[in-house]
Amino acid sequence: MTPERRRTTLLQSFDHAFRGLVHAVRHQRNMRIHMAVALFVLVGSVFLDVSRLELVVVFATIAFVLMAELVNTAIEAVVDIITDEFDPRAKVAKDVAAGAVLVAAINALVVAYLVLADRIAHVSLELLTVIRRSPSHLTIVALLVVAFAVIAIKATRRQGTPLSGGLPSGHAALAFAGWTAVTFVIGTTRQGVLVSAIAFIMAVLVGQSRMETGIHSFLEVILGALLGIAVTTLIFQLWF
Repeated sequence: MTPERRRTTLLQSFDHAFRGLVHAVRHQRNMRIHMAVALFVLVGSVFLDVSRLELVVVFATIAFVLMAELVNTAIEAVVDIITDEFDPRAKVAKDVAAGAVLVAAINALVVAYLVLADRIAHVSLELLTVIRRSPSHLTIVALLVVAFAVIAIKATRRQGTPLSGGLPSGHAALAFAGWTAVTFVIGTTRQGVLVSAIAFIMAVLVGQSRMETGIHSFLEVILGALLGIAVTTLIFQLWF
């Protein structure tokens, strides 16, 4: 197998994985709830200035819940393929899978309480002011929000996959979100304008590459770029 073939296969593997994630978001209400709560907790963790170890625990807990929901969805699909009639064994399989999600969700609540409850109770205006002026935190939050927005829109429209077309272009959205964040952070100095221009050119090249390969149309790239710019601008205007 040639290196080019291996790269193609690897990209296809990622694409299939994202297809599974998008399918779960489209068809499972609980998955959408889990992702919304996960986004809220991640943003809250950043703004509450949790330690690096605590953030690792939060990420691991969120991943545990999402993986449990994905496995539950897979088991339900397999059971439905095997039989269309009521079978006590099929019911047990679905109930046990749902129980695994419940255990993961309860564990997530406990972790959230242990990590965040004390900080939420003692949060102050001064702490919020310090965190909102941290450009690195805001950039991470903006990119996460843009990524979740792209997945949510594609799941709602049911067109394309995260890596193979559909509206909007996720690559363009993240590229232009990065350019917007860079522009806010570096200011209007001569060096800042130069860096912003370079970041803009790189974002344009990302969008152009998606069109040249036929993965996205011009409209999909433009709407992706506008989504990234709008979300990042809103976050920086509200908090920076």
